[in-house]
Amino acid sequence: MEGERTMSLAAERQERILAAVRKHGMVRLSDLVRQLGVTAVTVRRDVTLLADRGLVQRVHGGIALPNRAQAAPQAREGMPGAYGPMATRALVGMVVPSVEYYWPPVIQGAQTAVAAAEGRLVMRASRWDDPAEDRRQINSLLERGVQALLVAPTTSGDGALELLRWLGSLTVPVVLVERRPPEELATLALDGAMTAHALGAGLAVRHLVTLGHQRVALITTRQSPTSKALRSGWRDAVRTLDLPSHEGLDLEVPSYGSAGWAETYSGVLRSTRDLGVRAMLVHSDREAIGLIEQGRELGIGVPDDLAIVTYDDEIGAASDPPLTAVRPQKHRLGRLAAELALAKIADVGGEWPVHRVELWPNVVVRESCGALPIPEAP
Repeated sequence: MEGERTMSLAAERQERILAAVRKHGMVRLSDLVRQLGVTAVTVRRDVTLLADRGLVQRVHGGIALPNRAQAAPQAREGMPGAYGPMATRALVGMVVPSVEYYWPPVIQGAQTAVAAAEGRLVMRASRWDDPAEDRRQINSLLERGVQALLVAPTTSGDGALELLRWLGSLTVPVVLVERRPPEELATLALDGAMTAHALGAGLAVRHLVTLGHQRVALITTRQSPTSKALRSGWRDAVRTLDLPSHEGLDLEVPSYGSAGWAETYSGVLRSTRDLGVRAMLVHSDREAIGLIEQGRELGIGVPDDLAIVTYDDEIGAASDPPLTAVRPQKHRLGRLAAELALAKIADVGGEWPVHRVELWPNVVVRESCGALPIPEAP
């Protein structure tokens, strides 16, 4: 009975909060504390539940009806873009988890779009899976006076949900890059530009199936957002194509060059060979090259004995043999993310719908899969 009464009180408070927002359009959290006669912690808890359900939108210091948040300062507009007129001479901030792997072409794409609009891109590097560092770097850019943000935040683990909620409350436009809110925040109204990584894994499996392979091992190095998406796409393709059992073929290995990598790669090659598996999807290029090296030591040739498709294609063409690859369109992705941000800056006062732009990766056929390579355009 006590639990039911507590739930009833919470529901009553949340209904009063909704009524206040409907009446005034925007309500400060401090006003809700006073009106409801409860602690700030209780109000924040109720507001979080309402925001996660998509019933209110968090703004700085308060809440508003969804899509009624205060608009960011307007920059001069006039440059046409795919998503409407784009602001020019804007200061755009970008936070990425790395500047060494995957992200440089994404950053370059964003820089290209912002520079074309006579603006400036300022970038900060965070760390993988560190929401506190993400928030610190984003705050640094807000203090710098940016008019929009391109962010690749942590989306799982402790602190990630609160980070995303906070991003949803900011008054400047925020575009997620290569990130999608988790199911708990399905109604979080943030724009996004991302690669269809799961679909890319499916394209790789289908390509290998057309070459006669019925079992395709998946080799990944870490539980990154990309690895998770590839695993999902690989499993979906195996199920959809009604392939034989792939149990035991989802394998995680250390990064190429790290301690124990050679022994582990050799063990993977031996075990898959014993299982009759003659095809692999590998994330990413360095690990695929490491598998080729260890294969030579074991007398397993690529592509004669083993077909390999890599995911990323940063250095795949330089491998021996050249690697067939699934290639995300990183430069284009960065450009589109920036164009989204610039268009949203210019849309002050408009009815901007949430945009989630998803780009398909390309399959680049080279020698490592055993198919005839397709010449690439210069």
